[in-house]
Amino acid sequence: MKPAAFDYTVPRTVAEAVEALGDTERRAQVIAGGQSLILEMHLQRIRPELVVDINRIPELDGMSAEGGELRVGALVRHAAFESPDAVPGPLGTLLAQAVVNIAHPPIRSRGTMVGSYGWAHPASEWCAVGVALDATVELTGPDGDRSVAAGDYFLGPFRTARLPQELITAVRLPLLGEDTGASFVEHRRTHFCFAQVAVGTTLTVDDGVISDVRIGLVNSADRPVRARAAEDVLRGTELGPLPAGHRVHDDHPFARAGRVAAGQDAAPLPEPFADADYKRHIVSVLVARTLLEAANDRRARLAVREGDHR
Repeated sequence: MKPAAFDYTVPRTVAEAVEALGDTERRAQVIAGGQSLILEMHLQRIRPELVVDINRIPELDGMSAEGGELRVGALVRHAAFESPDAVPGPLGTLLAQAVVNIAHPPIRSRGTMVGSYGWAHPASEWCAVGVALDATVELTGPDGDRSVAAGDYFLGPFRTARLPQELITAVRLPLLGEDTGASFVEHRRTHFCFAQVAVGTTLTVDDGVISDVRIGLVNSADRPVRARAAEDVLRGTELGPLPAGHRVHDDHPFARAGRVAAGQDAAPLPEPFADADYKRHIVSVLVARTLLEAANDRRARLAVREGDHR
């Protein structure tokens, strides 16, 4: 199939882009990487009357870490996060572990983090990381700028709080302290499939006690999920000795948190090759695994800081 006929505009400023989107008489779509949009247009599942190409807006192409936050502009490509050193501290580790699960190198060289927020696919890695970390979505429209918490932004599959005449200009993520460990693990049927389930976790420990934990679930409901019930099981718990290897025994707090996440936080939708019960089982396993990996990441980070480079 071929795309339906559409008009095409290339604004040079955010104001010009918003003006183009503000024409509510026309169905408009924004393109940055276009890795999802182009396919949907090709299959005519989406038939925009106007495509607004934001790739010539320099102010959207930048990433900065200041004031305790990482601000990611709308034109920053997935590939920018492939090195853990691209972003300071544990957040860089989390983003680097997540990004390698996004498609493959040609896609990552063009697609964008902000584009994932615009598309709002339930299997998006970036969206679940944002919900887990209380990210903020920056929007600009005809009435000015506004910010929306990631937890309030996602409304369902491909549905968000963005108004049709608004442009997502950036996403802000909190930087993570050195007492925090991070991990991201994905389960999918083949290398080229969307995630059946994935989990991103951060774990902060003070004086041997878990003071903060963030757990984001991918493709475990009709939108990205923060596993708050599972977090509550762990917060205030002594970390204690970590299991050796990758196996977490059933009586360990990490395993209990996994069961809570599967039973109370997740609301998985069945799909080919993965019914709801199967996906709940994977949620349970991956939550426990990412918690263990985050704890080990924190321990390794502290060892390096204290001069033990073994």
